[in-house]
Amino acid sequence: MKLEKVTNNPKPPARRHYDDACATAHALDLVGERWALLVIRELMMGPRRFSDLRANLPGISANVLTQRLEGLEAAGIVVKRRLPPPAATQVYELTPWGYESEPIFQVLGRWAARSPHHDPTLPFSAVSLMLSFRTMLDPERAAGIDARIGFRIGEETYLAHLAEGRIDIRRGPVDGADLIVTGPAPVVAAAVYAGIPLSALEAKGELGIEGDRALAERFVTLFPLPSKVEAPAQQQES
Repeated sequence: MKLEKVTNNPKPPARRHYDDACATAHALDLVGERWALLVIRELMMGPRRFSDLRANLPGISANVLTQRLEGLEAAGIVVKRRLPPPAATQVYELTPWGYESEPIFQVLGRWAARSPHHDPTLPFSAVSLMLSFRTMLDPERAAGIDARIGFRIGEETYLAHLAEGRIDIRRGPVDGADLIVTGPAPVVAAAVYAGIPLSALEAKGELGIEGDRALAERFVTLFPLPSKVEAPAQQQES
């Protein structure tokens, strides 16, 4: 389905810059505003409506989301499009250059996961979960697996293809999957990253497993987290 571009070279909103020639400083000029990177994150798996973005970023106001989208459009990172009939709805989508930012999330994610202050109980979107799989997969642990795993996360569905020590994930139907996992993103994350047994989550009615059970049991072991750094000495004493 072809999307119709409706963005018309918006002027960047007035804001302060670092006035520094370093490319890192310019990167912060582009995406350093509060919420900007998280808006990009939520678009990393494909186009989203404004309402979808706001639902998956529960702490953002409609006004701030509008400002961030306008700024990202002006920077050439996001484009606004209108889907053709029968959908005929407006969506936001990353430009090809915008999609190139995924390694930023992978490096930041692996680095920040080592923080002793990281709180995994906070809200966690489906896109966050899928990107975490692409970031944390251990190729050696995944060696020899060639399988398709479907995920039903609320109203969203994703299909992952795990092969040759890599994982490709796309939003869309889960038809033909060897395994389908159903549940909220934080619950799936609890199985993968906190080591909560699948059977325990199933018994509580929080998680559903269809298909290859052995694959499910192995899948949740493929994403080891990096070791934590030590908390500051003052905090350890308290």
